[in-house]
Amino acid sequence: MCRVRRSIIMTKHVIPQEEDNHRLQACFGENSLTDKLTCKFGLYSPPHSKPNQASLLLKMAQVVRIHGQGDVRLEAYERPATGPRDIVVKLKVAGICGSDLMYIRIGGIPPGHVTAIGHEAAGIVMEVGDEVEDISVGMRVVVNPMETPSNIGSGGPEGAFTQELLVRDAKLGTSVLPIPDEIPYEVAALCEPLAVAMHGVNRANVKAGDKVVVFGCGPIGLGMLLWLVDRGVTDVIALDLAEERLERARALGVRAAFDPTKVNLREELAKLHGEVPSYNRLGVGTDAFIDAAGAPNILSDVILMAKYHSRMVITAAHMKPLQFPVGRMLTSEMTITTAVGYPTEMPEVMAAMPRLKSKIASLISHRLAFHDILDGLKVAGTSSSAKVILEFE
Repeated sequence: MCRVRRSIIMTKHVIPQEEDNHRLQACFGENSLTDKLTCKFGLYSPPHSKPNQASLLLKMAQVVRIHGQGDVRLEAYERPATGPRDIVVKLKVAGICGSDLMYIRIGGIPPGHVTAIGHEAAGIVMEVGDEVEDISVGMRVVVNPMETPSNIGSGGPEGAFTQELLVRDAKLGTSVLPIPDEIPYEVAALCEPLAVAMHGVNRANVKAGDKVVVFGCGPIGLGMLLWLVDRGVTDVIALDLAEERLERARALGVRAAFDPTKVNLREELAKLHGEVPSYNRLGVGTDAFIDAAGAPNILSDVILMAKYHSRMVITAAHMKPLQFPVGRMLTSEMTITTAVGYPTEMPEVMAAMPRLKSKIASLISHRLAFHDILDGLKVAGTSSSAKVILEFE
């Protein structure tokens, strides 16, 4: 029998019948630089549910799962038993990610699969399996979902939109990282998206002195701007349609931030980054382009104005096939690559947090209670938001 070390912060939950769960529904549209995410939310109670069921549900252990396209349910659940190599984290803060919204649109990951969502988690360890090493009850931690065998929030049985998160086969320094004492939970919860952003910058192979353009100033794009400026890259141009996001980009110290639909983008970049000969034409002087927006025109627009040996990294999720001018790409010998996740970056991000915690905190635009996750999902899909976080009691 597995012995589990337990803390006094654990609470006992009464689990109701499945038919008494409340259903949370959200209908999402396309989400890109040019298309705003639209949401329509409704709260549904089965005809046989009791009048006080809504208030009762808020007092119980819950998890958010996708049951189909636009079908999101906040469900009471019974957490699996803690195994000998597992821990349970009592969540304090969880972030809402654009991939959560994408999974809702397509109906789970893979589509049609009931999916527990949420993967940006910070909290306090409340249970520790007997075979777990170096992790103790009461430790403040963030979870690295890419290093968990259950693929938290991306198709596995666990998701971080829950009060108590089971982390299977927990290992300190890989699947679980300790939070420095001076870092608040809300800042620590941004470790995961900032690792995504850092990986994108790493894949762009950007160095001080390079001229860089970042398409999209959502949470990942803003994170990229933060890392670029922190690494001494001073000639950074940020592009987005939303003035609120452009203001956040300017506050991070970029050279310029503007709406690309209000100018001739090629002419504007030629003014800011200059022009250089590129085979039989002139290309803009930008060294690296990063797509953190996902608008369908970005790739072809970049290829048509890119200089010889420039680079482009695609980090946004493109949901439809793209057409682009291969011949023009051939003559520029530009490098186009992609970036996904954060194979090695989370520890580096956590180490930088004490130095950058004020800037990181500035990326948070909305703070909501976990039971207001409906509102949180809706806000996260709007152009006025940056990082939306959920706070737990």
